[in-house]
Amino acid sequence: MTTTSLTQVQTVQINLMQKVYVWMCTALLITAATAYVVSGSEAVLSLIFSSKVSFYVLLFAQLGLVWYLTASIQKLTLNTASILFVIYSFLTGVTLSSIFVVYTSASIASTFVVTAATFGAMSLYGYYTKRDLTSWGNLLFMALLGLIIASVVNLFMNNETIYWITTYAGVLIFVGLTAYDTQKIKALVSVEDNEQTQKLAILGALSLYLDFINLFLYLLRFLGRKK
Repeated sequence: MTTTSLTQVQTVQINLMQKVYVWMCTALLITAATAYVVSGSEAVLSLIFSSKVSFYVLLFAQLGLVWYLTASIQKLTLNTASILFVIYSFLTGVTLSSIFVVYTSASIASTFVVTAATFGAMSLYGYYTKRDLTSWGNLLFMALLGLIIASVVNLFMNNETIYWITTYAGVLIFVGLTAYDTQKIKALVSVEDNEQTQKLAILGALSLYLDFINLFLYLLRFLGRKK
């Protein structure tokens, strides 16, 4: 690869990652603002969390949106993909409003700062490292499946040991996924800055957004101070 073409690829990579981080930060702001506002309304909190039906409808709506956006990104228009991502960010904020009821605002804020610092460090590592992190993907995916299964089982067992094991594992898994996903997104380069590139940026932002949110929630188990 010539110096000119290498420079062009690096420029495209930087532009792509800038779009990814802008979308991710926008989604995080929407989620945080929504969670804070909803947490201040007892009526809305009661509507969501007093009934298992309403809570699971909200949860499955989120899962459905993630699946549909990921599977159909190539077919969707840029506007549709953007709207779906914003809706998902909003719904996640509604779900996360409960943390303002359980934890103090100060501990939520401090945990967010710790999460941002950890996420930033691992994302930079994933972007700049010369090491191929592809091998991490399968290991992290299998570990994530194990984490999900263990967490579901512990909903019924309510075992404190399993709770803390999944907490430690969750932090490690999403720290690793942050670096892996960043490197994977960096490789999604396109010579032209077209609509397809914009949609790739949204898809990449969704991956990093999920890494950030999950890392934050697992760290909150350690650092959060309950009211």
